[in-house]
Amino acid sequence: MFEDLPSFVFFTGKGGVGKTSLACAAAVHLADQGRKVLLVSTDPASNVGQVFSAEIGSRMTAIPGVPGLDAIEINPEEAASDYRERIVGPMRDTLPDKALRSIEEQLSGACTTEIAAFDEFTGLLTDQERIEAYDHVLFDTAPTGHTIRLLQLPGAWSGFLEEGKGDASCLGPLSGLEKQRERYAAAVERLSDGDITRLVLVARPRRSALDEAARASRELAAIGIRNQELAINGLMPEDPEGDGDPLARALAQRDRAALAHMDEDIASLPRVTFPLRSENLMGVDALRRLAEGAPDTEGASDLEGTPAPDPGTPGDGSVLPGLETLVEEVEAPGKGLLMFMGKGGVGKTTMAAAFAVQLAERGHDVLLTTTDPAAHLSETLGGEVPGLTVSRIDPAEETERYRARVLRTRGKDLDEQGRAMLEEDLRSPCTEEIAVFQAFSKVIRESRRRFVVMDTAPTGHTLLLLDATGSYHREILRHSAPRQEGRVTTPMMRLQDPEQTKIFIVTLPETTPVLEAAHLQDDLKRAGIEPWGWIINASLAATGTRHPLLRKRAESELEQIARVREDLAPRLAVVPMQAEEPVGRGELLELGRPQAPSAV
Repeated sequence: MFEDLPSFVFFTGKGGVGKTSLACAAAVHLADQGRKVLLVSTDPASNVGQVFSAEIGSRMTAIPGVPGLDAIEINPEEAASDYRERIVGPMRDTLPDKALRSIEEQLSGACTTEIAAFDEFTGLLTDQERIEAYDHVLFDTAPTGHTIRLLQLPGAWSGFLEEGKGDASCLGPLSGLEKQRERYAAAVERLSDGDITRLVLVARPRRSALDEAARASRELAAIGIRNQELAINGLMPEDPEGDGDPLARALAQRDRAALAHMDEDIASLPRVTFPLRSENLMGVDALRRLAEGAPDTEGASDLEGTPAPDPGTPGDGSVLPGLETLVEEVEAPGKGLLMFMGKGGVGKTTMAAAFAVQLAERGHDVLLTTTDPAAHLSETLGGEVPGLTVSRIDPAEETERYRARVLRTRGKDLDEQGRAMLEEDLRSPCTEEIAVFQAFSKVIRESRRRFVVMDTAPTGHTLLLLDATGSYHREILRHSAPRQEGRVTTPMMRLQDPEQTKIFIVTLPETTPVLEAAHLQDDLKRAGIEPWGWIINASLAATGTRHPLLRKRAESELEQIARVREDLAPRLAVVPMQAEEPVGRGELLELGRPQAPSAV
């Protein structure tokens, strides 16, 4: 499976690429070779216990049927909650409620969760007595380069929150780590040691996932973690007959084209490839088949020769609603702000473009404001669309402009150590969200007279940070010169009003992306913002594919589609998997067509 694995192995990659499946299979494979193995899960979407049909939790647990394999699940949300209390608890009797609420919000973001999780598993990395009992320790997730750079910063972290330096910051969460400084230094050093540690970058053979893997590779290599391997998971097999299902054939071609054009930073890495499988990777036997490269024993072959379904229903006779159903509900006022949110790679830009084109086709005046590179969007639209204007925002330019302004104002009186902390703070994911949203905010006022469609949006956590004082401008401009004054306005009332703003959450019909989207929805609700609708993109269940492997995978989508429809989404649209990115007005319009009824 993976050759010559060292003592410590970290699996990293965006949600839904199969990190946990590969980590579990690798752990079983090593244990079958007589090694003593510990599998550690710090993934909030972890289903390790489900994979092994065992109750695991926060204690070392022997895995049934796999002698030599133990597992432990560290819940990062619980770790973050405990971590927050460790920081805030001592302040409860000394700070006013308003200040405490501000600090708690600064500690509610993704950076806090990642740092808290890292705090937990570095305890394992540096607990010599515990790890000496194992030949291998496998982690099903890994820290980002941003978090590790934070941990490497010189100077004191304590006092960062109390002194009001946090703003929309990722440095605030570090205030609880002062006592663990030596442990963190040892953990980061161990991560960088290629003799005992390897980082496995897991990616689907898709352009967006490979781009994300390349970014992670560069970021980690820049801080000395170069002991990397690339794992391509879910490569669509080529049809040996050459005349099979057209969607399957096109997907196989797309996967190989993505691999042929991937960034040289990861193309040069050692690589292992795992083909797309029809079976659900649950249970030790399925994991062993994956590790050994054995064929599936269930699923695809059972469908050989059976009639191909038509696209359209989730198996219970009800029709999967298309994008057009949401467009029809939205268009009545003839104006408004439409914001598309979701993790990277789920298709936000394509969905926003399709929505904008469909509104323009119905005679509305539409402004599509996007962070997508101009050339790519022009290609997607296939030329000008009557009634549709495009406003493009370059995230890199906006972020650099924002950073420069902050360093020029807030950074001018800082010493070398303070400036280093501020510079790292400005590399945080929150910084780009704030910078881009500032640029977006300039066009939001247009939604009073026409439709404004935004292809990305800040998270609820970032919005709460921006609005913590009840003033968008005051919070956004806290880094700016004090003389900048003017009429104070906040986007929160507009974003919280579904008559003015409609939030769409875009996801994929897979376990991890749906779980991440549900977390995003909770995040928004915490900010008083109720998502208006969900879009499940790239659904095989909505295609009517005849290919046995794809049909089996389509069946596996049904549970997630049902969960979104019944428990999460006030409104839902399901968009079929496309063999290639939709290009041109006609294809974007076609995405919105309602699906014909059938059963998978």
